[in-house]
This record gives sequence, C-alpha cells and structure tokens, in this order.
Amino acid sequence: QVQLVESGGGLVQAGGSLRLSCAASGRTFSNYAMGWFRQAPGKEREFVAAISRSGGNTYYADSVKGRFTISRDNAKNTVYLQMNSLKPEDTAVYFCAAARWNGVVSSLGRKDLYAYWGQGTQVTVSS
Repeated sequence: QVQLVESGGGLVQAGGSLRLSCAASGRTFSNYAMGWFRQAPGKEREFVAAISRSGGNTYYADSVKGRFTISRDNAKNTVYLQMNSLKPEDTAVYFCAAARWNGVVSSLGRKDLYAYWGQGTQVTVSS
C-alpha cells in the first residue's frame, strides 16, 4: 500500500502561483512513477502532469505546458506541482497518484495505470 496526502491548495488570483505537495508513505517511493490529475465540478478527472521514478523524465497536458512544473524528491518521498500563471479554468480538486510503471512517461496520462490516489486538494483561481 502507498498512502498519498496532498497539500498546498488554496485560493489565488488569476496570474498567481501555488505549489502543491504530495507526501507518500508505505512502499518505496522511488519504485513509483507519479502523476497529478485534476477534477473540476461536473467534469471528468483529467491528467495534468507526470514524472518518472527517477525524476529524469516528465510529461504534461497541453493545457498546462509551460506554466506547471512537476518535480520529486525521493529522499523526502514527496512530489510537487509548481503552478504559475494560473487561470480560472485551472480551478479544480487536484489529486496525486502513484503508478508502478517503468515504461515511457508519455503513457502516464492514463488513469488506469495508477494504483494509488490521494484525497485531493482544492485549487481555486479567481478572475
């Protein structure tokens, strides 16, 4: 089992920044690729960003490319999502997830690859 706990969400004005954190416990963190997803009210959960087990490879949804950065610290068992130039359409509950995946990082947009999910943290961007 892997337990994931997100933090860092909140209310921010458009154009502002937030950094989300996801702390993992349980199994060996470095054995898992990590991803961030988000879900807005009335919409399906969508992929945001993913990072390989070592942190050497990343993958982003087109909607956040150039604005968001995913990173990880395997010594701290934590994955981060730095969000800059936030827009009202970024408003959602953000979830981190863990996948026991060592394939191409571009496959990590698939929800079904992830075995463990956090409870989510709310991000609200006001216009």
